[in-house]
Amino acid sequence: MSSSSNKPRPPLLFFLLLLASLAASQEFTYKGFSSSGGGNNPNLTLNGTAEIWPSGLLRLTNETSRLLGHAFYPTPLRFLDAATGAAVSFSTQLAFTVVPEFAQLGGHGYAFVVAPDPRLLGSLPSQYLGLFSAADDGNATNHVFAVEFDTVQDFEFNDINGNHVGVDLNSLVSNMSASADHVGVNLKAGDVVAWIDYDGAARVLNVSIANATVSPVAKPARPLISFRVDLSLVFREEMYVGFSASTGLLASSHYVRGWSFRLSGGAAANLDVSSLPALPPPPKSGKNRTSVILAAAFSAFVAAVVLAGAGAYGFYRYKNRDVIEAWELDYGPHRFKYGELRRATRGFRDRELLGSGGFGKVYRGVLPNSGETVAVKRVSHESRQGLREFVAEIASIGRLRHRNLVQLQGWCRRRADLLLVYDFMPNGSLDRHLFHSSSGADGAKGSSPPRPVLTWPVRRRILRDVAAALLYLHEGWESVVLHRDVKASNVLLDGDMSARLGDFGLAKLHERGANPSTTRVVGTLGYLAPELTRTGKATAAADVFAFGAVVLEVVSGRRPIEPRAAPEELVLAEWAWERYAAGEVEKVVDKRLAAGEYDAAEVAAAVKVGLWCSHPSPAMRPTMREVVRYLDGGEAGEVPEPPPPPPLPPACSGDVGFDDFVHSYPSSSFERAAAAGGGWDAGTQTSVATFPFSPLSMRSTHVSM
Repeated sequence: MSSSSNKPRPPLLFFLLLLASLAASQEFTYKGFSSSGGGNNPNLTLNGTAEIWPSGLLRLTNETSRLLGHAFYPTPLRFLDAATGAAVSFSTQLAFTVVPEFAQLGGHGYAFVVAPDPRLLGSLPSQYLGLFSAADDGNATNHVFAVEFDTVQDFEFNDINGNHVGVDLNSLVSNMSASADHVGVNLKAGDVVAWIDYDGAARVLNVSIANATVSPVAKPARPLISFRVDLSLVFREEMYVGFSASTGLLASSHYVRGWSFRLSGGAAANLDVSSLPALPPPPKSGKNRTSVILAAAFSAFVAAVVLAGAGAYGFYRYKNRDVIEAWELDYGPHRFKYGELRRATRGFRDRELLGSGGFGKVYRGVLPNSGETVAVKRVSHESRQGLREFVAEIASIGRLRHRNLVQLQGWCRRRADLLLVYDFMPNGSLDRHLFHSSSGADGAKGSSPPRPVLTWPVRRRILRDVAAALLYLHEGWESVVLHRDVKASNVLLDGDMSARLGDFGLAKLHERGANPSTTRVVGTLGYLAPELTRTGKATAAADVFAFGAVVLEVVSGRRPIEPRAAPEELVLAEWAWERYAAGEVEKVVDKRLAAGEYDAAEVAAAVKVGLWCSHPSPAMRPTMREVVRYLDGGEAGEVPEPPPPPPLPPACSGDVGFDDFVHSYPSSSFERAAAAGGGWDAGTQTSVATFPFSPLSMRSTHVSM
């Protein structure tokens, strides 16, 4: 004992260095995620739909829409050097598989994540990949690093395509991304192996991917992404590592078969793909000939017993089935079951009615599975828009992603019922706030309760939001999207009073550089560009004209055309131009806004933008990019002088009617119905018409409605 105690002890510094070395170099390997999977396999921290199968397969999401799944290593790791504060090197290898609900239609994506909290509180599914929300995306306080394997192209985040890898630092707008097509990998088809390596000394991140068709899988000689970045600006001292995945309108099952990780100690362990848990085999596999024969005989016996009853029941179900047609598989948004939407709206009860119009009725609904509040548009089978416009709305907004567009969640078709499901907008339509405020201006008796007058800062933000939405439609998507029905009742307000453009039933798409085809004139009187009656061609300039009407409407609190007004005030744009030319811009402002409640320079800039957009000649109108720039500036001096309209023609004698009426398509506003039962006031909407003259030349005419 004494001799043992007399042995020299290692210096204290040696122990400290040893402990520091053990803390700095940490690694683990999951050869499957069950307790018998081999290697160092502590339990994972799971969240959302993530689950571990008995085989050891980790499934982050299933084929359910709008859900997310998280799986993280349960212990935090030290990603910053204690002495220098620099991010240390790390290496990880992972084997994963994405199985989409519909072949080649991903939904939505998967990411390797380093985050300070494994719960990723507040994160959303769909395009947010379970990483962030609309409120915190892009915030430096997130301290989140992710490598996304994205299977849907989200234009909101500038995605390059629907099959790409991206490096995300605190935001879903990738700092660097590359198409998986470059290395022959389809993220939505087959097993994939990925390598993510960060060199802390050189501050370089490399990401490589390869198809896992053979084992062992060789790491590519050149990485798909090589990105110089200092992760010490993102990491905290201790971070969690793991995975996140989400589903959107379409769904995919995101599987992780194996994972190895090494911190500050060289390359992560290589995975033998052949030894990892396999995906579920096709149902027909694993059956011998005898069992097949017995199963077939039993099935035939059961079929014979129940044939009569099943035939009658089947005929009933056939008559009332949810119709699925070929075009539905091309567009992607989630298809709801009719019974689910019927339960959500309590059988389409009148008490759940939010609004109605020429395109049908809109109901408030609560989805039974998620408890989410939605707006369900039930398209009238008697509507002249019919199936063609129903498909147009799915084809357009169903694939659009922008914070200022009403999000289409999905649809359903059953016999004559055509149903569209949208995000619920609790503050209703801009039209309601402008014309049914506390003063009762232009309000209908017995309609929804009075609302406070919109303040000027809120009005200005609404105009900027709508302008941003139109800029995205015209220039920000893969095709040019022409809305063709921009008006106040189609501008909807969310809980924060941010504006979103909705109702895409008249939308039209065409490729960039192509001329839009000639079509019938559709829209709403007062917002229709005058050239439409001559050319019949929908253009971006026609949307700009309609936006100009909305701008003047928001500033003045008056409708674009008011049949009950004095002849000289019949057309808002003409009256506003006369006031502007006389230097009386303040007379255009809504009388419900006192002089000290708005910024005169911002109002003057908005009036100039509205008049510029409302010019009768489409060539004289600005683009939406110019409009956004001037609305963001806010100063009247920054907006060019709007070109004056052409001289008015001489007054006509007798009546001038609006001929060639097309069916009216007033908006089905997604707004909360009044407790007293008030709904959308159809009397405030005018019919769609074609007319052979400019709205700026309507003085001294009689309008026959």
